[in-house]
Amino acid sequence: MNEVGAGQNEPGTPSVLRRNFCVAAIGALGSLIAAAMALPAFMYLLLPPRLRGQGEWVEVGDISQLPAGAPVKMTFRRMRVDGWKVLTEDNTAWVVRSSNLQVFAFGPQCTHLGCAYHWDRTKDEFFCPCHNSLFAIDGKVIGGPARQPLHRYETRVEGNRLFVGRLTMSA
Repeated sequence: MNEVGAGQNEPGTPSVLRRNFCVAAIGALGSLIAAAMALPAFMYLLLPPRLRGQGEWVEVGDISQLPAGAPVKMTFRRMRVDGWKVLTEDNTAWVVRSSNLQVFAFGPQCTHLGCAYHWDRTKDEFFCPCHNSLFAIDGKVIGGPARQPLHRYETRVEGNRLFVGRLTMSA
């Protein structure tokens, strides 16, 4: 007969050491998974907001060079933070200086489906060629399928310098 002495396992039962190792390995793996899932939450709380830079004021140009009552397409550069990358993007605005020195800056996309529109000098209106939407010089809808006015940038003038802020969605 085969007798089992102290410190030995019966045949067919796993070793206590192997069982302890498996329990420890599963616990360590679970801890690693939990830490990997918690890391993005801690990074979000500890790092600056990702959208930093999008709401900051950016200089567009000299408004003294703009003709009154005629929109001018102006390009400006804005920094954008995407995760940990800082990107510089070219942006466009249609800038209008009214006769009473008010300045408006419109986003470059039609509010219908986001196509690019242009200023039609012969009709004094913004025209979107995708679906024939028409907008007045103040951005209001005057025809076509678009139902909302053009989106506007927040604007600020210092001396003759025009600055734009966030693009605000029209109501």
